[in-house]
Amino acid sequence: MKLLTTQLGRLRIIAFIEGISFLVILFITMPLKYAFQMPEPNKFFGLAHGLLFVLYVFAVIQITIKEQWNIQKTLLALLASIIPFGTFWADSKLFKQGQ
Repeated sequence: MKLLTTQLGRLRIIAFIEGISFLVILFITMPLKYAFQMPEPNKFFGLAHGLLFVLYVFAVIQITIKEQWNIQKTLLALLASIIPFGTFWADSKLFKQGQ
């Protein structure tokens, strides 16, 4: 619950959930869609992941302004959201350092 009290803590939670949703899409719903012709799970998780992605980007921008991150750290945090397991790396290398 301590993570919820700070903006950086909330970013860490959003990054974790966004990372999980990305992995679910890549390793569960996409194979279901293309191997078993089951597009329904992909639609649901795709929408959820899209919303989480936008929330993550806004949270990174908010922290960048508040903490005055340099452009390199900001770009790494944003890039992490489009690479599988990237948000988990960002949490351990970028976000934990600030707490």
